[in-house]
Amino acid sequence: MYAIIAIIIVILVVVFFWIVAVYNGLIGHRNKYKNAFAQIDVQLKRRYDLIPNLVETAKGYMKHEKETLEAVINARNAAFGASNSAAKDPTDGKCMKDLNRAEGELTGALGRLMVIVEQYPDLKANQNMLSLQEELTSTENKVAFSRQAFNDTVMIYNTAREVFPSNIIAGMFNFSEAALFEVDSPGERVAPKVSF
Repeated sequence: MYAIIAIIIVILVVVFFWIVAVYNGLIGHRNKYKNAFAQIDVQLKRRYDLIPNLVETAKGYMKHEKETLEAVINARNAAFGASNSAAKDPTDGKCMKDLNRAEGELTGALGRLMVIVEQYPDLKANQNMLSLQEELTSTENKVAFSRQAFNDTVMIYNTAREVFPSNIIAGMFNFSEAALFEVDSPGERVAPKVSF
């Protein structure tokens, strides 16, 4: 009789420690992807700070392009707001979708601005504009790398919460699926055509 009770206690202790280990593992994965989002957030803030300077530099040369400049600032402000919401809770899928959409719109508006900048030779040669474009390009690259690292950690977390038997623990403790930081703009998915 004591042997059966001892076996049951050992099994319960093993199950308890297994639940604790899986739970702690899921917490660790969730914290890693939250940290990865914080790295994106740093780069996005830098990008948002550069955009008003870029628009101010362009404004003097592009008096007839007021609506394009306003579209860039409006898209920047929307993306900044979406980024702040997502930074508060990167586990909120709706906030991440809003950020994806806002970033897509900002990327499109910046693309249109750069096309127009090409039509103004004096602006293209302006040292401030060249410097800002270079910084913005560098920041865009950092955002892309940070986004890739974030999506990798989200994939690891989502896989950990979906595989059996940890999916049971994830369900019991409400570990929800994390949203990827995806490219919303179809133009970003198309490879540029190069012709000589």
